[in-house]
Amino acid sequence: MAQRSDELIRLPDGTVLHAWLFLPDAPGPHPTITMSHGFGGTKYHNIEPIARELAEAGFAISLHDHRGFGDSTGTPRHDIDPHQQIEDWRRVISHLQTLDTVDADRIGLWGSSYSGGHALVLGATDRRIKAVYSQVPTISGSETSRRRVPPHLTRQLDESFAADELAQAQGEPPATQAFVSDNVSTTASYRATDAIDFYLGHSAPEGLWENSVTVQSNRRFRSYDPGYWIDQISPTPLMMLVATHDTVAPTDLAFRAYERALEPKELVVIPGGHFDPYLAGFDASTSAAIRFFRTHLHAR
Repeated sequence: MAQRSDELIRLPDGTVLHAWLFLPDAPGPHPTITMSHGFGGTKYHNIEPIARELAEAGFAISLHDHRGFGDSTGTPRHDIDPHQQIEDWRRVISHLQTLDTVDADRIGLWGSSYSGGHALVLGATDRRIKAVYSQVPTISGSETSRRRVPPHLTRQLDESFAADELAQAQGEPPATQAFVSDNVSTTASYRATDAIDFYLGHSAPEGLWENSVTVQSNRRFRSYDPGYWIDQISPTPLMMLVATHDTVAPTDLAFRAYERALEPKELVVIPGGHFDPYLAGFDASTSAAIRFFRTHLHAR
């Protein structure tokens, strides 16, 4: 049974990222996988079982909360800046390289959804990473947003972003909105039933997750296109896992991006929607990740 311990990663600006470190029942140093959740999630959102399976397969696993979420510090809370999350993730990798239990030359990256997009950027720009697993990744925030927001509402949305920035310039705190809601009169990032069930069905301790996100998080999403980097990941190995009916990170965008990726690469397709890799497709997605990391991190 893999043992879980708490790990604190102190960032230069004073923010402290909280991670769970899972170590296999074997002497180290171990090939290591660094993991984090997607848009607005925490390590309590159905991701720990995946981390445990990977640890049982012989890897050290670091699973961290992004700043402003879960057990990590950082203000404003529930504020998502993809570029800041990527830079923080680089610091996580540096921290892992200082640990005696980690083989600093065998570090892989596991990302899903928004962090699946981060995985593409990091894989292309950080050669310390020796294997990149990107699950149902965000490919293009701009294209996805154009599909989600009807054209006649785009101007109204842009005006709300500008009004929030002006209010902040005048000393107001960042505006927030619901993260998920099926109430059409409530502004929310997600309305689909599977998203509502997934995010509200977590088991985070009281106070560690709220159904709230800053308005500016959505603005940043609309200009975040990590798929741009996919053809620069090579020669680092890439596995991309895609769900056949994904409307959160659209399936067709993932397929098109994969075609642009260079070798070595591997595509895994599972049936279902965006959240199925954590749920009904858990066995398929996790076994694919284990096989991939065993091949490219040379684990037992």
